[in-house]
Amino acid sequence: MVDYGGVIRRHELADRECELLAPLIPRAMTGRPRVEDRQVINGMVYKIRTGISWRDLPERYGAWKTVCTRFRRYALDGVFTRALQQIQARADAAGDVDWLVQIDSTIVRAHQHAAATGRKGGIHQPDEPDDHALGRSRGGLTTRIHLACDSKSRPLAILLTPGQHHDSICARPILERIRPAHRPRPTPVAGPTRSSRTRPTAPAAHTIPEKTDQQRHRHNRGRRGGRPPAFDRQIYRRRTVVERCFNRLKGFRGIATRYDKTAASYETAVRLTSFLL
Repeated sequence: MVDYGGVIRRHELADRECELLAPLIPRAMTGRPRVEDRQVINGMVYKIRTGISWRDLPERYGAWKTVCTRFRRYALDGVFTRALQQIQARADAAGDVDWLVQIDSTIVRAHQHAAATGRKGGIHQPDEPDDHALGRSRGGLTTRIHLACDSKSRPLAILLTPGQHHDSICARPILERIRPAHRPRPTPVAGPTRSSRTRPTAPAAHTIPEKTDQQRHRHNRGRRGGRPPAFDRQIYRRRTVVERCFNRLKGFRGIATRYDKTAASYETAVRLTSFLL
C-alpha cells in the first residue's frame, strides 16, 4: 500500500472511492509484483482531470506505460462500467435515485491526437466501432455524448456516437441502458428535439415542448393535425440538471476535449468521471 501520509492530493481518489473500486479490479495470481492499484488509478484520474498525455504523468504514479496499459485493460474488461452500475444500485436501494430522468447530448471536439486513428481499415478490436465514434459536424471532427442523469445531476447512462448523429436516434438505446430489471421504465425529460416526439423512441412518457413550426403545421392540417401533445412546464423546468451534469463532466479536461484514439478508451474515461461524480 502506498503511504500517502494521511493527505489526499488534488485529483486523487478518496478512501471511500477506493473501497468501492477495490473488489472490482482484476488481479493476476502470478507474475512480478504489481504497482499499487490506488496509485495507478490515481494516475488515470489525474490524466483525465488535467488532459495531459500519458507520457507526461508525474513520476509519483509510476511508469506511464503501466498506467496506460492498465487503463486500456480496464476499458476492455469493463471495470469502471461495473463500478458505476454498483454505485447506482446502492443509491437505488437507498431510495436516492429520482426516476424522472433527464436525457440530452453534447458535442465534444476531437483533438488531432484522437483524429490520427487510421479510421479506414486497421486491426479490428472487439466492441470498437469502425468509425471510433468520430464524425464530421460543423465543429469539425467531433464525438457526441448522449447522457441520461437523475435529478441530482448524476450520470445514469452514457452512449457515444459520431458528432453528426441526432438525439432521436439514441433516445431508445440510452433509456434501455438505465432501466433496472426490478423497476419500471423511467420517465425521460428530453430536449426540444422534433424527432424525439414524432418517432416512438421508447415506451415511456415524455415532456418535450412543441416548436412553433410544429404548431403551425398542426393548425394548417386542421382536424387531421390532431391534438397538441401534453406538456408539463413544471417538469420541464427541471431539465436544467442535465446541463449542470454536462458542466461537471466537462470540468475534466480529458472529457471536454477528446484525446483518446478509440471510442472504448474515451467512453471508459467518461464512465470513470461519472463514477467520481
